[in-house]
Amino acid sequence: MGFILLAAMIGVPILEIAVFIEAGELIGLWPTIGAVIVTAIVGTTLLRIQGLATLFRAQRNLEEGRLPVVAAFDGLCLLLAGALLLTPGFVTDGVGLLLFVPPLRSALRAWATHFLVHSGRVQTWSTGPASSPPPPGGDRGTVIDGEYEDVSERDDKGPGSNDGNDSGGSVPPNRRVR
Repeated sequence: MGFILLAAMIGVPILEIAVFIEAGELIGLWPTIGAVIVTAIVGTTLLRIQGLATLFRAQRNLEEGRLPVVAAFDGLCLLLAGALLLTPGFVTDGVGLLLFVPPLRSALRAWATHFLVHSGRVQTWSTGPASSPPPPGGDRGTVIDGEYEDVSERDDKGPGSNDGNDSGGSVPPNRRVR
């Protein structure tokens, strides 16, 4: 992984310089600089529009009680796209603009999910029907639902003391534990 990162840190700037030289020879210096500025402006505008839409989708998912996994992945892609578009260069701008295309993000998300699940680094399970597999570690045991009241605040002598105000236990007589 470190070698790939090193190769990208060296290779991408060299590639960008080569493309700048070719573009400068083809269309000239000022149109090349103008194109870099225009892509930064377009990228910022796209980031604002799609970023807000993604944020609202994540909020809606949270309000519905669902994890905003898709919105979080889209937000991560948009963050990367914005960084690439603000970096001067045509190659990084091209990759950044591609990350704004929703079908491409969906394909990238499917690939990343497939890769993570099949690499053995991530385990997934859901709580749902009885046919779903239990979480790692097996059954979590019996769940006991109950109600309680903290009587230490109403009893000046401290918890567990019996001065006639309660039945001697931690549960008042007007409460019932299920």
